[in-house]
Amino acid sequence: MPLPTAILADDHEIVRRGLAALLTNEKLCTVIAEASDGLSAVKLVEKHRPQVLFLDLNLPKMTGLEVLETVRATPSLRTAPVVVLSTSRRQEDVEQMYAAGANTYIEKPPDFVRFVEALRVIHRYWLVLAQLPNTRE
Repeated sequence: MPLPTAILADDHEIVRRGLAALLTNEKLCTVIAEASDGLSAVKLVEKHRPQVLFLDLNLPKMTGLEVLETVRATPSLRTAPVVVLSTSRRQEDVEQMYAAGANTYIEKPPDFVRFVEALRVIHRYWLVLAQLPNTRE
């Protein structure tokens, strides 16, 4: 069975590359595209229709919130899991992203082992256990 597809949207190349390597090495997802800004993220999501979007909150051109709102306004993408990964611990950010339709909000942990475990849990729940509608067109 092929691995689920993912798009990574983060303005820090090191974070994108590290997350891509981690997802690949752990055999959790196939990273099909990376975006360094919100506008590129929206275009990639619309083009590739990934099974999961890993989204940073603070992106240039369009914020993570604006990307999320755009994704959720697109009928074929409304149910695709969106995992927000951010350094922000502000409760307002957390509440705003959930209100806009984020499936989960995770603070980028400084502890690598905890981060790997969080990604495994996300993979297992959203991409193995949860029954999601087919969003492929």
